[in-house]
Amino acid sequence: MRIIRQASELAAAPRKVCVAIGVFDGVHLGHQQVIRQTITDARQHSAMGVAITFDRHPSAVVSPERAPALIYSLPQKLRVIDSLGADAILLIEFNQAFSEQSAETFIRGLVKDFGHIHSVCVGSNFTFGHKRAGNVALLKSLGQELRFAVHGLAAVSLDGKTVSSTRIREAIRHGNLDAASQMLGRAYSVSGNVIPGDQLGRQLGFPTANLDITQLTLPPNGVYAVLALVKGSTHQAVLNIGHRPTLERSEPELRAEVHLLDFSHDLYGQEVELTFVEMLRPEQKFLSIDELKEQIERDITKAREVLGQ
Repeated sequence: MRIIRQASELAAAPRKVCVAIGVFDGVHLGHQQVIRQTITDARQHSAMGVAITFDRHPSAVVSPERAPALIYSLPQKLRVIDSLGADAILLIEFNQAFSEQSAETFIRGLVKDFGHIHSVCVGSNFTFGHKRAGNVALLKSLGQELRFAVHGLAAVSLDGKTVSSTRIREAIRHGNLDAASQMLGRAYSVSGNVIPGDQLGRQLGFPTANLDITQLTLPPNGVYAVLALVKGSTHQAVLNIGHRPTLERSEPELRAEVHLLDFSHDLYGQEVELTFVEMLRPEQKFLSIDELKEQIERDITKAREVLGQ
């Protein structure tokens, strides 16, 4: 996967560039259509297909109070974009200074730094630039002047409704993971780095990896049978999402803790991607730690049954 931070990093290449631009959170069916159109253009015109995206959601800078929880972590998003066949990904740091750049300045800068843009592909409702003043109409106007084609692709629909990141987030929050997977075009998964926990799982005999889930959209609290991808290897696992009510902490913290079955290696600092297979039960409070331990054993037995099918 080739990731660049400045468009000028490709300036030395003699080839034309076809670009797709978007936040691409979730890289859902609509996003895939935009990226694939760009790659098709690139192949037809001996150009490079470049996906342009951002290191965070623009709202996290422009209006933090309204910034949505993300579907994918940044590494997960970049992997999926790469899997679609992009020749390179331009990852832009979305900071305050960038947010104040006009839409026209942004596009003219890309043309200057890339050297030769053959086409720009976006969703038909795409907006960009300071105060979201840029749109497909502006792109087409600039395209006539700067000699690049513009594709403003209509949204993809599923079950009569538009596929969008917002709709996927709602499906995930309500536990409709099959619907989320259909809109994503792949099984729903969540990814995060393993961070230090309080070692309770280890004390109970079921060591868990505590995932960094900051700013991520999550399914309802509960216990799930999942498949855990670690360094290219897949492992059966049990995931608990919740506030661990049995512990009666004064300030309960939302945790995502995963126990990999038949696995004993250190995971600290490593990225773990979890693909959801089935919810085993909702979160519940137990009368004692011993009762919790007994339930964990039952959860593991059930997970083995589910994942072994």
